[in-house]
Order: sequence, then C-alpha cells, then structure tokens
Amino acid sequence: MVEERAVMFSCQGESLIGIAHIPEKPASKGVLVVVGGPQYRVGSHRQFLLLARSLAQGGVPVFRFDYRGMGDSEGEIRDFEVITDDIRAAMDAFISEVGVKEVVLWGLCDAATAACFYAPTDRRVPHLVLLNPWVRSEEGEAKAYLKHYYLHRIFSRDFWQKLITGRFQPREAIRSLLEHSKKAFNAGARAPDESERLSKLSGRMADGLESFPGSALVILSGDDLTAAEFKDEIMGSLRWKALMAEKLDIKELPEADHTFSRRGWRDQVAEWTLGWVLKP
Repeated sequence: MVEERAVMFSCQGESLIGIAHIPEKPASKGVLVVVGGPQYRVGSHRQFLLLARSLAQGGVPVFRFDYRGMGDSEGEIRDFEVITDDIRAAMDAFISEVGVKEVVLWGLCDAATAACFYAPTDRRVPHLVLLNPWVRSEEGEAKAYLKHYYLHRIFSRDFWQKLITGRFQPREAIRSLLEHSKKAFNAGARAPDESERLSKLSGRMADGLESFPGSALVILSGDDLTAAEFKDEIMGSLRWKALMAEKLDIKELPEADHTFSRRGWRDQVAEWTLGWVLKP
C-alpha cells in the first residue's frame, strides 16, 4: 500500500505544493523529482506521476513538487538556473514529512542540469539520476542538427514522401542547412582549447559533478536532439571522460524520445532508477 499525500511548504516566504508518495515500509533513501520547465509536477503524459508510483511500489518514497512560478506554487516564474532555494525547501519538506535520511535527485532535461548545480551544496544527496541533460548552446544545437537531424531526415520515409509529392521545400531546407553549418563551423574556428569548447552549461555541470562526492546515473534517449547534443558535447572532453570513468554510469534507450513516452521506455527508466537508488 502506498499513500499519496499533498504537502504545502514555504520557500522565501512563498507557498509551494508537493506530493509525497509514501510506501508502507519506506526505504531510508528517497527520490526528489526536480521538474524541468515549463511543466508541472505531473509531467508530460503523466511521466513524473507514473514514475513516482512505480518507485513507491518498489519501496522508495518519492516527492515531486512545483517550484515557484509553476503549477500550483506561488511566485514569479523562474529559470532552471535559479531554483536552488526551491530544491532545498523541497528537500527539507520531504525529509520532514517522510523521515528519509538521504535523497536522490532525479531530473529530466534542464532539471537534470539544475540537479548537478545543486548536488554539491547538500550532503543529504548521495546520488543523482540525470535524463537527457540540457547543455544547449547555439553552436552545440547547430552541430547536433547537422550530425543527427539532417542525416536522419535523408533516410526517413516522410522526407521521400514529401519529395515525391512535391511538398518538399528545397529553398527553406537549404537555408536552414546553411545557417546551422555556419554556426557549427564558426564555433570550431574559435574554440582552440577545451575550456572554450565546452558550453557554459556543460562546463558548469562538470564543475558540479567534480565537486559532488556521490555518483550519477545518466539515461539518454536515442531519438532526441537534447541527448545527442549532450553526447557530442562530452565525448570530446577530457574532463567529462574522467567523470565518466570515476562517477557516471551511462545507459541508453536507442529508440526512446525525449520524455520516454512509451510504456516500455518508461518502465525501463523506473527499473534503472530503482536499482540505482537502492544500491549500497
């Protein structure tokens, strides 16, 4: 039996709402779902709700919440780079409400990036689960489009159907290709060393993970430009290679989309997460 309990808590004088999923015999470790924007605590196609219920059935307490400006929480809408106070307030509320001793942060997209920023600041966080982390830069996006999107389009059925039926617009396609090529090649020309090559976000993520004493499970979708950009960004980096060897476990679902929208993908994410949280 799992109890689902609404929890009201405060952050900087404003009221936030969360939902605690509490198993009858809860494990000493819990999971805090940090929600990426712009969405609220249920998630696309009920992603966060279903994940929480699955983990709670496995004995792991879960807390998902709306940070300030999202969902049912008060305050002005804010960017993922400035939600440290919100995460800390949710951590305090979760631990107070359920009594867990340690809390694994779980985040998708820009919430995964925010979790990396937060984790080194809180000793109560032993591990992270990061899905398709957001390291977006103009140059990185352009490279990802060139390497993954355009090649995929050439071999897609939709592309050839449009070409045969006359619905393909070559002028627009060429313009887009040239714009992405210019951004990508200009970036390569002005990035002589690794510190400049890494985007602001991936560099800050590396800073956070290097300072974080715990480890991280990274789950990547195969059919997602955000995941592709992250992979392209880290594979050429000595810093990230060292992190992968020391404290990252990377798993991939080759057919999955950004939000793991099919049941099989969602169940696999839940299974990997449960194993990661319950490991010694």
